[in-house]
Amino acid sequence: MKLKKTYHIKAVLFDFDGTLTLPGALDFSIIKKKLNCPLDKPVLEFIEGIEDKSKRSLASQALNDFEMDGARKSLPNAETEPIIRFLQSLNLKIGIITRNSSDIITISFKNFDTVKPDDFNVIITRDDPLKPKPSGQGIRHAAEKMGIQPEEILVVGDYIFDIQAGNRAGSVTAFLQHPDSELPDEGECDYIISCLSELKDIVRMGLPLPAGKFPGALLETFLNDLNVEDSSVLIKARMGEDIAALDISGEETLILKSDPITFVSDSIGYYTVLINSNDIATSGATPRWLLTTLLLPPGITPSEVYHILYELSDTCSKWGITLCGGHTEITDAVTRPVVTGMLAGTVARSKLIDKRNMQTGDRILLTKGVAVEGTAIISHEFESRLKESGLQQKEIEDCKQFINQLSILTEAEIAGNHKGVTAMHDVTEGGLATALEELSIAGGYKIRAEINKIPLFSETEKICAALNINPMGLIGSGSLLICCNKETSDNLVKKLTASDIKVTCIGEVIDRGRGVNAFQNENPVKWPVFEVDEITHLY
Repeated sequence: MKLKKTYHIKAVLFDFDGTLTLPGALDFSIIKKKLNCPLDKPVLEFIEGIEDKSKRSLASQALNDFEMDGARKSLPNAETEPIIRFLQSLNLKIGIITRNSSDIITISFKNFDTVKPDDFNVIITRDDPLKPKPSGQGIRHAAEKMGIQPEEILVVGDYIFDIQAGNRAGSVTAFLQHPDSELPDEGECDYIISCLSELKDIVRMGLPLPAGKFPGALLETFLNDLNVEDSSVLIKARMGEDIAALDISGEETLILKSDPITFVSDSIGYYTVLINSNDIATSGATPRWLLTTLLLPPGITPSEVYHILYELSDTCSKWGITLCGGHTEITDAVTRPVVTGMLAGTVARSKLIDKRNMQTGDRILLTKGVAVEGTAIISHEFESRLKESGLQQKEIEDCKQFINQLSILTEAEIAGNHKGVTAMHDVTEGGLATALEELSIAGGYKIRAEINKIPLFSETEKICAALNINPMGLIGSGSLLICCNKETSDNLVKKLTASDIKVTCIGEVIDRGRGVNAFQNENPVKWPVFEVDEITHLY
């Protein structure tokens, strides 16, 4: 079951005619012809548009008589009682939202054996002073009466108006397809079902999970969809298997990396793959095989877990990485999702980039700009705070697009194959200020940094000013530090620029030692030091 979004389900709201009853009891072309209503126009809206009150009243009565006759003949859907009892067993709220009148519902229920109006927490008909479907007004009203949010409702119906009403209210939607149904446009509804019993799996995907391992049946569904084409994977992820086996007999050097993702809740699978693969790439290696450990808080639903798993799988597929397996658990040890990745890559020994090969005179190049990742995280996780600080929605949306710049794999590959590159370092937690210090320590050389040359995106500058944080100490995945000897650095800049990667020379390697000597317009200044990443001040 491929998900379009994550959700929590606390109620199910059904259309009535054709959903809880069998279709075919009413042929609306008959009443439309009688009222001279165009076949492509909804009859309720046609009647509402009749200006003459007496004619409008007669038309309404004709429609009511027509529907009454159909109600007496209507038969319940054979799956109505089982699905209602199933939902009741889960203590979910149940409702009806229909364009029929309340009298029609009363008459129709006389043909039901066991399901009665009292089984429903709320019944909304066209007699209620609300705009009928496709307006979302009735669904929002039902949510209010049931004491829940509209997005916690699953709306089920057999007509496009049901789906449109659900979308407008922000609910989850399921379209019940009949043999002659006109299907909604692609992407217009969340699920298409052929019978009401299929709702069981949809509902289960929105129910909170208990503590413990992710249920085996749900995990197996994901694993069966996981496509592993890498022939070097001898034992792949599957139920009952606790390890992955890889054939690395043809490889010279194995590179290993592990990193947890803790600052984000949105796109956490995407971050896991890229943050780990970025570090692998700085050695000149190709990211190959990923294992993940997912720790998830109680109350999370299967749909939310699947969203993370499929995001991991899709991101791996995009970058040619194999998701080999891992562990998924619901535990009260965490209050929000935490994903830890363990990634392995390979590189020929002759192409391994070791920071200890840095040399005096090497140019220090920085791709993109400062705090790419921090800009993306803050705009996604702290949108309301940014608005309160005066940023416009368009500015926030621009910052959100920085998530598409998190990978450094392309520039690392170009640099790794360029003669004269001696070291690479991924800018991560602690920002550029910490990354340059780490590069200096790992390489054993002091670094001269020209602060006035360090590129800062205007979007990043705005959000940092709004929240009073320093971009130099803000988490910065998406930017790559490259040490390259001065004879070939200009050529490397040309290669990167030709691949639409912005790159700036921000300093050079000086003599043996450790630390950063900072200069502002040729004047020595203090290099900033951050004990913790600036983003932690926002949590």
